[in-house]
Amino acid sequence: MTGTLTIAGLGPGDDALVTPDVTAALAAATDIVGYAPYVARVRPRDGLTLHPSDNRVELQRASEALRLASEGHHVVVVSSGDPGVFAMASAVFEALEEQPKWQGLSIRVLPGVTAMLAAAARAGAPLGHDFCAINLSDNLKPWAIIEKRLRLAAEADFAIALYNPRSASRPEGFGRALDILNEAGCGERIVVFARAVSMPGERIETVRLRDAKPEMADMRTLVIVGNSATRRVGPWVYAPRQAG
Repeated sequence: MTGTLTIAGLGPGDDALVTPDVTAALAAATDIVGYAPYVARVRPRDGLTLHPSDNRVELQRASEALRLASEGHHVVVVSSGDPGVFAMASAVFEALEEQPKWQGLSIRVLPGVTAMLAAAARAGAPLGHDFCAINLSDNLKPWAIIEKRLRLAAEADFAIALYNPRSASRPEGFGRALDILNEAGCGERIVVFARAVSMPGERIETVRLRDAKPEMADMRTLVIVGNSATRRVGPWVYAPRQAG
């Protein structure tokens, strides 16, 4: 197989946050595969074919990318943020496991700046001590698992980065998550709402968790719940390096 498959992260939005490795991979690609809004971030050029697709078809998208690479194409699968964080890298390897005939392909994963890290940098350093990331979408896991992980993360006093907090199809999940964290005694924790980081319309807002409202987040928002020691210094939010 003479083709190649690269799984690349486009970062949170601003082209300045795309890594040089990813820029070089896009320049060498013959085919770009991905969710339509992410493919639209790649500039068209001669010799490049764009393959945009809808959301929730990750395995089909991954299989198409593997097939194209097996036929000699130089394929880049694009994700926002980092492709290994709630994104396409896992889907590609899942499809590869189901199709052993493609396991001889040249595959590489190129990291990107995650929404979590971009949001944390804008706020200060809320992930400066132990933290975890939880995806609030229940498309691929039952809500009971999300609830369990939220309670355990609160008990362990992690800072918590919440991905996919609220969408039109499941507006109630984030409110339930806030209720769970309040019930777990996290009401005084600082919460960062970071919307559209590095893009026009960027908004950073911090409140106490007890004052957080579900409508403060949408699918373009990354939410960071600080640990119990997280504090403000001037306009910044940070987690002390020493655990209590």
